[in-house]
Amino acid sequence: MAERDEILLTLSCRNRPGIVASVSGYLFQSGCNILDAQQFDDTEADNFFMRVVFNPVAGKADLPALAAGFEPIAGRFDMNWKLRRRSDRQRTMILVSRQDHCLVDLIYRHRTGELPMEVTAIVSNHPRETHASLDLGGIPFHHLAVTPETKLEQENALWNLIRETRSEVVVLARYMQVLSDGLAAKLAGRCINIHHSFLPGFKGARPYHQAHRRGVKLIGATAHYVTSDLDEGPIIEQDVERISHRDSPEDLVRKGRDIERRVLAKALLHHLEQRVIIYGGKTVVFTG
Repeated sequence: MAERDEILLTLSCRNRPGIVASVSGYLFQSGCNILDAQQFDDTEADNFFMRVVFNPVAGKADLPALAAGFEPIAGRFDMNWKLRRRSDRQRTMILVSRQDHCLVDLIYRHRTGELPMEVTAIVSNHPRETHASLDLGGIPFHHLAVTPETKLEQENALWNLIRETRSEVVVLARYMQVLSDGLAAKLAGRCINIHHSFLPGFKGARPYHQAHRRGVKLIGATAHYVTSDLDEGPIIEQDVERISHRDSPEDLVRKGRDIERRVLAKALLHHLEQRVIIYGGKTVVFTG
């Protein structure tokens, strides 16, 4: 059985009557069938958000023609919108430092098809020997060393690599370097970070050990888009796990790594499937 030519449409605009009717009517007139539709009305801000999955009733969709035909509707409602094929694999670069638990998890999920992406490169501020035991399966590895004195040059090299590889998404998989305001701005809306949810309560080194000393009862992780405000970008996904006095600092570290892995993977999947719409300092996430 031939695979369906599925198209993703996401949009946001001020809430007005007729948006859903206009979108569905256009798709019907274009010979398309809606497979899934989700919408959200933010009544406080009076904003409207929508994600639609559709396919042509016959043949393969002419994406440029569909986009051109939709432009008058988008203009009428002053929409921010995206249209792409669901089968398109976004080109994704993964950045990592010494801790590689998130990197290993993303590579595994990529290989099993769980994460629909094309990995363009793995970049680290540590040499390849740091991750010598990892089978990268032919994914290019780049060592971009950095010191406080060479941070600007290193970020220039990183940005050039992002452009050369045509990477659409950048994932900070426990990349322990703070991006400059300039690079964060260039990657706005397409750079995802993961961190433990103790921030800002437990800043600095060994946060799980700090949490253990304070007797916390919940640990967690947060995946968010990177902005110039450190660890304060729009949140995509979060999760927590209850712990007790019986858990040692090492238990917290182990459980924390597991939460970080699954939260980052889920956030990245939401982004790749075009389920996330950023507005203001937060997001609308259309989960499946």
